[in-house]
Amino acid sequence: MKVLVVGGGGREHALCWAIAKSPRLTKLWCAPGNAGIADSAQCVAISDSDIDGLVKFATDNAVDLVVVGPEAPLVAGLVDALDAVGIKSFGCSKAAAQLEGSKGFMKDMVAKFGVPSAAYGRFTTPDDARAFVEKHGAPIVVKTDGLAAGKGVTICQTVDEALAAIDECMVGGKFGDAGAELVIEEFMTGEEASFFAVCDGENVIPLIAAQDHKAVGEGDTGPNTGGMGAYSPAPVFTKSVEGKVMEQIIVPTVKGMAAEGHPFKGVLFAGLMIDDVGNPKLIEYNIRFGDPECQVLMTRLKSDVLDILDGAATGKLDTVKPEWHDETAMVVVMAAKGYPGSYEKGTEIRNVADADAMDKVKVLHAGTKMDGDKLTATGGRVLGVTARGTSVTEAQKRAYEAVDTINWPGGFCRRDIGWRAIAREQK
Repeated sequence: MKVLVVGGGGREHALCWAIAKSPRLTKLWCAPGNAGIADSAQCVAISDSDIDGLVKFATDNAVDLVVVGPEAPLVAGLVDALDAVGIKSFGCSKAAAQLEGSKGFMKDMVAKFGVPSAAYGRFTTPDDARAFVEKHGAPIVVKTDGLAAGKGVTICQTVDEALAAIDECMVGGKFGDAGAELVIEEFMTGEEASFFAVCDGENVIPLIAAQDHKAVGEGDTGPNTGGMGAYSPAPVFTKSVEGKVMEQIIVPTVKGMAAEGHPFKGVLFAGLMIDDVGNPKLIEYNIRFGDPECQVLMTRLKSDVLDILDGAATGKLDTVKPEWHDETAMVVVMAAKGYPGSYEKGTEIRNVADADAMDKVKVLHAGTKMDGDKLTATGGRVLGVTARGTSVTEAQKRAYEAVDTINWPGGFCRRDIGWRAIAREQK
């Protein structure tokens, strides 16, 4: 198979690295890719937002399967454009992509499908949003309706914080059009987990769960980022919890979307809140592999990933049974100093190859490029240092040994990724 992966972040490096191992692969491209992806795939200078350019490249090169990494091209209709010229793709239609593209649409749909989730309201004016907060009190959660690169959710402990978050979005325009409409939800308590299932429009198969760390600071403090690290398996996500999630959340959504005329193909990423007796509620859906969760999923996957991706694209998922390494996988994200605020670009990173050569370690690139013979940082989240181990404690030790091998004065990372799971192991 000739495969084109769309995107240029850590998730796409993980996908390219996994796809490159497939005996079914004859040629692999990535658009636009990054310095690390170039080791696994031929990088093509086409932006992931250039729908026409991507379709033309796929047509001209007789691509057999296009794997869409990020959410924005899915929301913009890349899969529909590929369908129109007869090119198979892994990803959902523009209509189905509203499950992530509009939090309000997602909440309305899952309420219709009977999926357990937080009580909510949808608002297009600041006055109505403020009145809802003042009526319901705090803690409460304020979310942008549209895409905000993982940063559009504010957990507010007081009414004043919630009112300020509303003003930032709807009056100050902090998130642009994404914040023109808000979803405001009840605050749910429990432990969060990320669960992934792959769908072909009709069939759905479970993958595995992970836990990520969104906050920038140790102990999960400070502003939310796109993700500072993740690990899998998630100890809170037992077989019993998985059964409930499939039965109460994933399957009703897949059946419901098909009944609505928007069959879901691709990967359904459920952000979940699991209470202390193991009952799950849906926080939100994403329509793509998580970043950084994809890095740990691909590290644990034993099966040929192309069988899964192609099965979803061709309606043959009922023949696919993924196998996983029992070991824990962990990724520690190294980010540019200042992230998620303003940060310097172009700083040099050394010794990545030495870290990458360590046992059971893979350094996945998110925001890098080559400047002559120098590896430089181009984004906020720059590297995903990924490791496997027999326990979370061992995977963490290995990951941080690799982090400490990398010489990047312009970067930082959290030093406590996996802390909840390690506390469980030490009990």
